[in-house]
Amino acid sequence: MVKKSDKVNKKAAPAPVVETDPVKVIAEAMLERKGEEVVSLDLRKVGTSISDFFVICHADSTTRVVAISDYVEELMETRCGRPVIRKQGRENAFWIILDYSDIVVHIFKTEQRAFYRLEDLWADAVLTTYKD
Repeated sequence: MVKKSDKVNKKAAPAPVVETDPVKVIAEAMLERKGEEVVSLDLRKVGTSISDFFVICHADSTTRVVAISDYVEELMETRCGRPVIRKQGRENAFWIILDYSDIVVHIFKTEQRAFYRLEDLWADAVLTTYKD
C-alpha cells in the first residue's frame, strides 16, 4: 500500500531546444569559445565535394583549439542531437576535424589555417562569415 506521503510529485523535464540549422550552432559555438574568422562554405553546388558544408575557424593556442572543438561537440549533441561521427587531430591540436557526415568542422591553430587555406581551395563554394 502506498501512502500519500510516499508519492513524489515529479514534473517532466523540459524538452531540449532543438536548433534546425546545425551550421549555425557550430558557428555560434566557435564564436562563444573565441574562435577567429569563423566561416562556413556551402559545398552543395560544388560537384566534387565530400560534404555539404565546411565550417572553419582558428585560434592562437592549442588549448583554445581543443576548447572550441569540445564545445562544438557539446552543442551539436545537446541542441541538434547529433554526435560526431569521426574526429581527428586532437593529439597535437594544430588542426582538429569533426566529421558530421554532411558537415565537416575544421578548427585550426592560426599558422596551420594560413598554410592550408581551405577557403582558397574551395573558392567555388558560397562563403558565409559569422561575427559576434
